[in-house]
Amino acid sequence: MYASEYGVYKPSDYEYSSYPNEMTLFILDFSNSMSEYLDGQSKADMMVATVKSLLPKMNPNSLVGLRVYGHRMGFTPLEACRASSLAVPVGKLDQNMINNALDKTHPRGMTPITYSLKQAIKYDFMGFKGKKHIILLTDGGENCDESPCKYVMELIRIRKDVKIDVIAFNISDEDDLDQLQCTSLVTGGKFYTANTAAELAKSLENSSNSYKKVEAKIITK
Repeated sequence: MYASEYGVYKPSDYEYSSYPNEMTLFILDFSNSMSEYLDGQSKADMMVATVKSLLPKMNPNSLVGLRVYGHRMGFTPLEACRASSLAVPVGKLDQNMINNALDKTHPRGMTPITYSLKQAIKYDFMGFKGKKHIILLTDGGENCDESPCKYVMELIRIRKDVKIDVIAFNISDEDDLDQLQCTSLVTGGKFYTANTAAELAKSLENSSNSYKKVEAKIITK
């Protein structure tokens, strides 16, 4: 049983073995900059709408979860850099649960990417022995005095079962892009950049379909 600000969730008794041998965890950015507008719509609203439109296209037997970060301010910088929550534990795809969690989440704080990855890998995949696929969407680089690139370089020395796809949404800073590209490619994942709703949708769809061995076109910077 999992308890969080999103409520209490009790996993069903189904066996993971009857589902695809990969689990997908969306890690989505709700930092303050996601409240900025792009083409007449906030980036957060654009992200939420795109994810909602993607879910019906996914395999209904997929194992899917949702982690969000940056959705709380915190009284101190340390608290703000721990604003990462497992909104929907990984289980058989539940579109309504994911949609409801997205509707309740709003952009507010920092961008603790590395902390979110650490939490996901340490806790969110617990008990699952198959492949772990993270789809990380962010509109900025790490701003909590950590490096996701350095973290995954250490991670791959001991873990070979985690792949991270990164979607850099409306990012122009070269250093941030380099860090994020490293985070994906070091783990064997794919790196995308997206600056419009259409590019965002295409990147998410390609990434979510990667376990089907679909060739995804990388949108380079």
